Amino acid sequence: MPARASWGASVRALVLATHAPPAVAVTVVATLLAVTAQVSPGRTVLVGLAVLAGQASIGWSNDWLDADRDRAVARADKPVVQGAVAPATLRGAALGAAGAAVVLSLALGWVPGLLLLVLVASGWAYNAGLKRTVASGLPYVTGFGALPAGVVAAAPGVPAAPWWLPAAGAALGAAAHLANVAPDIADDLATGVRGLPHRLGPRVSAVVGALLLGTASLVLVLGPAGPPAWWGWAGLVLAVPAVAVAALAGTAPFRRLAFPAVMLLTVLDVVLLLAGGAALT
Repeated sequence: MPARASWGASVRALVLATHAPPAVAVTVVATLLAVTAQVSPGRTVLVGLAVLAGQASIGWSNDWLDADRDRAVARADKPVVQGAVAPATLRGAALGAAGAAVVLSLALGWVPGLLLLVLVASGWAYNAGLKRTVASGLPYVTGFGALPAGVVAAAPGVPAAPWWLPAAGAALGAAAHLANVAPDIADDLATGVRGLPHRLGPRVSAVVGALLLGTASLVLVLGPAGPPAWWGWAGLVLAVPAVAVAALAGTAPFRRLAFPAVMLLTVLDVVLLLAGGAALT
């Protein structure tokens, strides 16, 4: 019984160390985009598995490479700090998942495979040191810009994604970087990490993040050829006040509303992204 409990605890620790919520979210969005872009069912499953393996490798490499730093600031939410998993185990899991991501991605073909692997390489580059520089947002821009292009390229005929799809993905990625770093700014600064959000500060980061999400909305609605559908205009009607509220996150009257506004913008942009994928067929 104790051995079984220990095994279960180890599995749970490994799952948590993948940074499961964002990893699953990225995988689900990529899979749904493949469905809307009419990628065949078998290749859609392959897309999902490739993206999931890549996301797991990024999460595990993050906790492996940051183990000492996380211990220094007593990050109780990190399994490696709790002693539930060893850094060496995370290293092996990260390298194994990265290898699986390479095999699964390239099984889709060279073009979609390499595009999907841009996201994996970007995540590893961020973890390996770019997070500490003014270019910390670059991996998010390149990785999430390439992701929708890779998914679309997995469809029959290896179609090229229209410019507005990777552009919106890049904007969403940059906004995700600003939002992802916000809760950890104090711990990061204490251990010498000074990426772009740390240099901008919380208030400017909130404004820039909100504007990026709003830009993604505009690109997804106005980018496709032809007049926008009614639901596109409806999306922009929702986006404009949400951007305003999210940008005012640093002021007392709007502080509690900022997070719901960001979530609304994120969900709205994901819906518009999926609708854009459907419009390609």
